[in-house]
Amino acid sequence: MTKTYDVIIVGAGPAGMAAAIYTGRAMLDTLVLEKGIHGGQILLTDWIENYPGFPDGVAPFQLMEDFRKQAEKFGAKFQMDEVRAIRRENDCWRLVSNNDNYLAKVVIIATGSVYQKLGIKGEERLTGKGVSYCATCDAAFFRDKEVAVVGGGDQALEEAIFLSKFCRKVIIIHRRDDFRATKILQERIFANKKIQVIWDSIATEILGEGRVESLAIKNIKTGATSEIKLDGVFISVGMAPNTGFLKGLLDLDEQGRIKVSPTMATSQPGIFAAGDATNACPQQVATAVGTGVAAAISANSLFF
Repeated sequence: MTKTYDVIIVGAGPAGMAAAIYTGRAMLDTLVLEKGIHGGQILLTDWIENYPGFPDGVAPFQLMEDFRKQAEKFGAKFQMDEVRAIRRENDCWRLVSNNDNYLAKVVIIATGSVYQKLGIKGEERLTGKGVSYCATCDAAFFRDKEVAVVGGGDQALEEAIFLSKFCRKVIIIHRRDDFRATKILQERIFANKKIQVIWDSIATEILGEGRVESLAIKNIKTGATSEIKLDGVFISVGMAPNTGFLKGLLDLDEQGRIKVSPTMATSQPGIFAAGDATNACPQQVATAVGTGVAAAISANSLFF
């Protein structure tokens, strides 16, 4: 017979683990399901320096490991599995996964987001052969080489700064004529002699036989095209919510993010959502934690 949990949390990033701390502390039988490494996308970041309480910054792995220990201290259980579908079954929710089925009275979705792709020629073919979406993961493979970062937000600038510790030269390709990233990141970019910015330009094709050899770009104001010889291309154009398995179950916005109320309730009673998968959370650890806590408090209110 399938066990019925009080709460099942789908996703073990900052939002999911923060929710688990609160539901566990409320003495609700809590299971956290995560398809990959516990900690989520934040583990791909080099260093967190804007999370409150850590004036010198903190290593993402250490922060997430402490989150998990705290959740486990309050009784939450963690299991590796990928949820494929959720459906109503009497007064519970059945979660269908790769390995098993689970039943829960309440579900909290905290599946986070995945890297967006450019969708240009050569991108798919050369992924893992010079095309990367994670500088923290792959920077060491490009030591003393020249690479490009496509993007202009906080994440792109952070990637470029990190890559500059390894690479001979880093070229940022940005479609606008200024950055919208945090000012402190902009200052670091402009002060870094290893980093060059090409404005008003987009990547149109990634070229190479067995590996990346060059990047074709186009100036969107003049229409001029050019080709830059490179050893690698790091794509950093934002994140897409990991909510494909929820289509038809929950109301999603045009970007695929879960629509939530101020209490983090979704369109289905008994299902709450938190973190980057929702339309209520800027992609920051602190806000993910806040929405996870809010979702857990709302879930708790259904039991007490």
